[in-house]
Amino acid sequence: MKDKKKKSITGTRLWVAGIFLLPALVLLGALVVYPIGYSVYRSLFDASGDGFVGLDNYREMFSDDATMTAIKNNIVWVIVAPSVATALGLIFAVLTERVRWGTAFKLIVFMPMAISMLAAGIIFRLVYEADPDRGVANAVWVSVHDTFNESPPFPGAHPRPDAGMTESSGGAFTTEATAKAGTPLSLPLVAAKRDDVSGAQDAKAAKPEAGKVTGTVWFDFTRGDRGEHNVLDKGEKALADVRIEAVKDGRVVAKTTSRADGTYTLPAKAEGAQLRLPAWNFGEPYNGVDWLGPSLVTPAIIGSYVWIWAGFAMVLIAAGLAGVPRELLEAARMDGANEWQVFRRVTVPLLAPVLSVVVVTLMINVLKIFDLVYIIAPGASQDEANVLALQLYQSSFGTDVNQGLGSAIAVFLLVFVAPVMFFNIRRIRRESRR
Repeated sequence: MKDKKKKSITGTRLWVAGIFLLPALVLLGALVVYPIGYSVYRSLFDASGDGFVGLDNYREMFSDDATMTAIKNNIVWVIVAPSVATALGLIFAVLTERVRWGTAFKLIVFMPMAISMLAAGIIFRLVYEADPDRGVANAVWVSVHDTFNESPPFPGAHPRPDAGMTESSGGAFTTEATAKAGTPLSLPLVAAKRDDVSGAQDAKAAKPEAGKVTGTVWFDFTRGDRGEHNVLDKGEKALADVRIEAVKDGRVVAKTTSRADGTYTLPAKAEGAQLRLPAWNFGEPYNGVDWLGPSLVTPAIIGSYVWIWAGFAMVLIAAGLAGVPRELLEAARMDGANEWQVFRRVTVPLLAPVLSVVVVTLMINVLKIFDLVYIIAPGASQDEANVLALQLYQSSFGTDVNQGLGSAIAVFLLVFVAPVMFFNIRRIRRESRR
């Protein structure tokens, strides 16, 4: 009887079970319990670790602008990143069921998961490069923009100071003299970029036309600067597609564009008007979006995260979709439901357990996001992209080391993760009872 009392319900001696559990408990204590306990303890002391400051580190954390920005960004991350990644994963999983090469597509979408966060950060730092010649995102964006909008023909060009033209507000240039019909009015410009004029025709002197205003727009420069200023010399290049406006009393009465040989023609109503070259002619070309600027850096980094983790969501959802009874889908179609109604009212509810697993997993993951933000965000906008894990690192190991404050942030991050963790544990227990 005494020997039986020493055994548990399963018939195993308690001390034997303890021996087998001891290595796991030691590891759990050393790798989880001790770090958590020490972080809580360390958060109550100052930067040196000698002076007890109580809750001062927590007060400093909530009064620090950088930490508050990190908290706000973490909230954005928790709401946006898991939602978008799960939605894309769901769409990919459903659509690839009907695609002939669905397996190959899934492989391509899942492939980013094989790339480390460090490598992905370096890749997207190049993707978001501001220069369209290097950054893929801006190369595509500029191509789309330039398809629907004209680019300035000669960015940076302007007349010589003694060319008889004055600069007005906004960067336009207006002739001091008024135009006269039958008398060509030349418009010489300098400072055009070599690439913009390298393939241009030689400029042609405009011929007088009765009742019309004519002239030439050209690049007033010869090699070695041997030509005469404000005079069309042989071999000087024409400036085509330059917009020219005739202005009378502040009102545009006529407009035209220079031809390939630099000549232009305005109707008779332009006589007596001043000619103006709008600022658009000389504006800088469209160079895309500042993806890593203060306003877009967080959405841009979230985009890179979604690129990596959408494949993870797709694979889990596809596995759940494979277990959905096809009879239910066919029954819904037989009852007259269209594909959207089948997807919304049958497929998604049946996938709800899988979707919750994906969302919760990604929520826990984004609360610890650090490397993508640290690598992708440039120094100028890293404060705007700050997250709690990055702020923890900077406070504990950055320029102004304060491991008391860093420990307080770590404890807060643990508290931030705890609700999601408890929800996940409850979900696992509910499923284990089924």
